[in-house]
Amino acid sequence: MKTDIKLIDYLSNRRSIPAFQMGAPGPGQAEIEQMLRLASRVPDHGKLAPWRFIVYRGEERARISAQLAKIAMADKPDLSADMVTVENTRLTRAPVVVAVVSTAAPHFKIPEWEQLMSAGAVCLNLLMAANAHGYASNWLTEWFAFDERAYPILGVKPGEKIAGFIHIGTAMVPPTERPRPDLKEIVSWVGEAG
Repeated sequence: MKTDIKLIDYLSNRRSIPAFQMGAPGPGQAEIEQMLRLASRVPDHGKLAPWRFIVYRGEERARISAQLAKIAMADKPDLSADMVTVENTRLTRAPVVVAVVSTAAPHFKIPEWEQLMSAGAVCLNLLMAANAHGYASNWLTEWFAFDERAYPILGVKPGEKIAGFIHIGTAMVPPTERPRPDLKEIVSWVGEAG
């Protein structure tokens, strides 16, 4: 079996950059479309494609962020000035933000859980596709991913769920490593090596 050293090196060193540590330039239309094509190449039992994308860019990011901030401030009128700033910049931290939206639905053969996992695989593929194009990326699911009052503002339809927001831009700082799980803590072996 041939080993792909470049892919092993990439996976061994893959790290996310915090969205607030990204800046311009971001990917252009053709690059985004290529990233989305690559992201779509995931396990998908039944070929349902139980997900879709919403791409936020340009000034719309600020407009949508301001509307999300209104919901946050209505819920928490005592938000600090710093937190109001955070809420007003939710989608403007990176040049491009892509929502991966799960369209999982009951199916006679394919469990919804498998459909949801397929959307998660899309999120990871999109992170890697952005990295392959030379951009930093981060997968976030902030409060508004779970607050259906925000869905019309974000372009999410009834019955859909947000699997994640993928922030894409240029890293303004080098990525830092974080502790990774010890295999002894997360692996159970069944049977002898063959």
